[in-house]
Amino acid sequence: MSTGYSEPPTTSLATGASAHTGTADARPSIGELLADVSQDVTVLLRQEVELAKAEVRQSATRAGKAASMFAGAGVGGHMVLLFISIGAWWGIGDSIGHGWSALVVAAVWLLVTAVLSLLGRSELKAINGVPQTTATVKKIPAAAAGNEETS
Repeated sequence: MSTGYSEPPTTSLATGASAHTGTADARPSIGELLADVSQDVTVLLRQEVELAKAEVRQSATRAGKAASMFAGAGVGGHMVLLFISIGAWWGIGDSIGHGWSALVVAAVWLLVTAVLSLLGRSELKAINGVPQTTATVKKIPAAAAGNEETS
């Protein structure tokens, strides 16, 4: 009766056959092992790409639904503003005349439009683009040549 450890036979996952025959020659070579690892990494990367594609499709579908709901809300909000404006025009018209009240409501909307336009214009001027990305992309040719800056 032996108390020493004996290595259990290993089986190939693909064939179920025993890969251990008791000789050193039956072991896979380093090249074969590297080929197996390379193939496994390739399969893993392909699966990850397929998973990413599926997630992007799902996210895009949800984003499309959300955008259409926001568009519907925008139309609803426009209708609310329209009827509030008509109500204001009609209510003011009882005291100063409907023609003048229409001009008053239009002037209020002109003022709102001017303020929003100026605010939007100032926001557009504040956009810097992608300065950090531009700076790092400019360094790529020098880094590829081995002359990367240290700053």
